[in-house]
Amino acid sequence: MKLSKTSWLLLISGVFILVFASLGAIYYQQFHQQNRLNEELTLAQLRLNGFKLEQLAHQQELEKRLSQTISQRETAKAILSQSNRSIATSETLFYTATAYGVAVTEISSSGLASENLEGITCSILPLTARVEGDVSDLVSFITKLNDKLTTGTVKSVEISIPETTSEEKTTANIQMVIYTYQGD
Repeated sequence: MKLSKTSWLLLISGVFILVFASLGAIYYQQFHQQNRLNEELTLAQLRLNGFKLEQLAHQQELEKRLSQTISQRETAKAILSQSNRSIATSETLFYTATAYGVAVTEISSSGLASENLEGITCSILPLTARVEGDVSDLVSFITKLNDKLTTGTVKSVEISIPETTSEEKTTANIQMVIYTYQGD
């Protein structure tokens, strides 16, 4: 079977039309798929940017809270450790006073402070105490107190001896400092 020129032209034209139609369909499909992928990419980038901003804001909020919590912890730690040292020192003071027959009439502190002691940073707890008793008992008490304060020292003592005709008792104002190493 021999085909005429016209048949060949129609056949070749049909093949070209089929090839072009197939290529057009493939191109349309790829174009549509590329648009869909671009939309998904844009959406993913928006989500990623939003996630990063939300995560960053959340992280900054958490860091702020952590900083506040650490600050509160340090404040509480200082207050609590001051109380512990103050209580232990007060206990030593009252125990020693009882042992030497003197009466503690007043005790006060200006609060915890920091001081450099021979190149080492220490917390200091300054204490002031007022005691009453006989002169010899007061001197013995103060000497023993200086020995008992293992991490502290008596800085100064002012003894007031009343006139012999007065009914006042002999008093001593004692300035002490308790030192604590600030290791951390």
